[in-house]
Amino acid sequence: MGKFVVKTRKDGEFQFNLKAGNGQVILNSEGYKTKANCLNGIESVKRNAQDNDKFERKTSTNGKHYFNLKATNGQVIGTSEMYESANGMENGIESVKSNAPDATIEDLD
Repeated sequence: MGKFVVKTRKDGEFQFNLKAGNGQVILNSEGYKTKANCLNGIESVKRNAQDNDKFERKTSTNGKHYFNLKATNGQVIGTSEMYESANGMENGIESVKSNAPDATIEDLD
């Protein structure tokens, strides 16, 4: 089962990572000024992860593939790692869809 890991960044902002059952990070959040906003971001990921239309598939300037998960308002709530292939990116999206809804929250602060 997946888990969200909440931590404080060096700049004092809060961030979460969604990790798959094998411990691999499959989604990173932006920085949040408060822990409450960070936890709201996690809830937004849980709500939006089942909607394929909320995944924005992208290709970086170096040709690697990645995706953003967007909230209903269009704001990016999570970004994936870089993948060598489009197929790898699609597997990452499926991993977010399967892990996010029931993921636990581990607070490292």
